[in-house]
Amino acid sequence: MAKVERESINFKLPKPLADALRAKAAELNTTATDLVIQGLNHILGDVPGVEGSVEIRLYELEEEFWRLKQNTNVGTNPEYESRLTALENKFETVTNQLAKLEGALLVMQSSINASKSRKSSYSQPYNTQPIKIDPLDEKKLAFRLSTTVSTLTEKRNTLSAKDFEAWTRDKDNVKRGWRYDEKDGLYHEVNAN
Repeated sequence: MAKVERESINFKLPKPLADALRAKAAELNTTATDLVIQGLNHILGDVPGVEGSVEIRLYELEEEFWRLKQNTNVGTNPEYESRLTALENKFETVTNQLAKLEGALLVMQSSINASKSRKSSYSQPYNTQPIKIDPLDEKKLAFRLSTTVSTLTEKRNTLSAKDFEAWTRDKDNVKRGWRYDEKDGLYHEVNAN
């Protein structure tokens, strides 16, 4: 994807709106600029020469998914059902592509480690370190596991730590297990032994 040139534009926003924008950006662990870009993409639609990032596209798909889900909860409507199914298929496709990308990164890392091993002395042991994923908050792990935050929380509270790890491993596309850490409130990847 080509890098899009950015231009700085100064806007004067009402103070409460600027404060709300900064607060929402902090809550979503993003920047106010990215939120403004998302809003402009929502209002303007596709603009030639501007490609949305994967994160923005995922955000748009998630927003559409929840909007459709809200509408289908009101009553059954065949149009909403078909749109929801199509959106779920797109969401699954993106999730699978991310899993493939993660797998490709693992293969690349193994290849790099193997080439380093061949270049170094044969007496040194083969060293391959798996890619370590940073701890995730509830929203990001729920997204990764293709579930909701409420389901994730329910499973964490009702299952034993071992069963929760097995449940997350089963839901994870690359079969990684996850464990909740009370100290930092984040979910950490569990190494498969």
